[in-house]
Amino acid sequence: MRSDSRPRLGPRPLPVHLMTAAMAYASSNIALPLLKNGLLDWKTPARKTELLREDWAKADPESLMAAVDREGRARLDRFLSGVEAYRRHSYRRDLTDPPVFWAEGSTRVLHFAAAAGPSAPSVLVVPSLINRSYVLDLSSRSSFMRWLAARGYNGYLVDWGMPGDTERAFTLTEYVAGRLERLFAALLARTQRKLAVVGYCMGGNLALSLALRRQSEVAGLALLATPWDFHAADEDAARAIAGLAASFEPYLTALGVLSTDVIQFLFCTLDPLLGYRKFRQFAELPPGSSRALEFVALEDWLNDGVPLVAGVARECLVGWYGRNEPAHGHWRVAGGVVDPAEFMKPTIAMIPQLDRIVPPQSARVLADAIPRCEVVLPKAGHIGMMAGRKAEAMVWRPLQAWLDKVAELP
Repeated sequence: MRSDSRPRLGPRPLPVHLMTAAMAYASSNIALPLLKNGLLDWKTPARKTELLREDWAKADPESLMAAVDREGRARLDRFLSGVEAYRRHSYRRDLTDPPVFWAEGSTRVLHFAAAAGPSAPSVLVVPSLINRSYVLDLSSRSSFMRWLAARGYNGYLVDWGMPGDTERAFTLTEYVAGRLERLFAALLARTQRKLAVVGYCMGGNLALSLALRRQSEVAGLALLATPWDFHAADEDAARAIAGLAASFEPYLTALGVLSTDVIQFLFCTLDPLLGYRKFRQFAELPPGSSRALEFVALEDWLNDGVPLVAGVARECLVGWYGRNEPAHGHWRVAGGVVDPAEFMKPTIAMIPQLDRIVPPQSARVLADAIPRCEVVLPKAGHIGMMAGRKAEAMVWRPLQAWLDKVAELP
């Protein structure tokens, strides 16, 4: 850690979080008389609703309104205090990147070396295009990649970087059939043995496509919280996200990317009050506590996103969320359908049960489509599964056990 008095830019997009918190405060005062009069539905069990109505009948209306207003103001104040505490926290990431094995354009591949050297089994790890890869190398207290290297694996982590002029013309075909395949060939030349491939979130989709194209040279495939059926959990919500694509089109055409703030806004729509809740909780933590440090480390990573190039944004928003192309067998890379039923190598799908970003139903459809797929259901969230306090026990160790079996296969 190092001290730095400069405030952070996050939580991003800050105006959206501030507006949501203000609306949460105002809506309580507006909703109170409507709930009391039965004009809004209750979200509580019938007996509890009946008891509340009895209590309200005895309460002085003005005193009740004043109490609700005080509580709303207190929650809003805690949220604002939490945001300010985060923005001024002294924590900064305390790791430096390992050596770069391969680079092309904005993309680097970081090598987390095993003590045994090149003879150790190798794992290629593919993260999402819209997040920094260092969630898997977050801090000295939480680094999946360093943990894996300490257990005898040469880990190669794809770091996509900020899209440059070359990447702005990319679609998923250029990322998979171009960049990832060239990287894969370079790794094969170095290791002279089959590679295990691990994909996290959207990186799982890319990893699956790569593994299908190079199946004879892949030892096994691990899919971590990887979406597939985008309509499985809430088709209307997915189509609503796709519907926003039309409004982004002039922006995409002019800039060539979908910015980090817009992407973060789309994630906010999945759970609009998440930021309001978590920063109120953060306000109660001692600044130097382990939980506070973990929160800041993850929040810094969340706010350090990567823009999505226009071609990929269109494929994902319209093709995946709108038309649900992967689940319907219509998603193509370099002209070929990405069909999970054609992948015959050992596979493991780790599907976190508490995932709000990739609903478990969406990921389960993919697991069920792959012939030799083992399923693990950790009781974790999307980010917590790889960087939370219980990540090692729930995900890292089971994943290593599976990799140990795959590495032993001829």
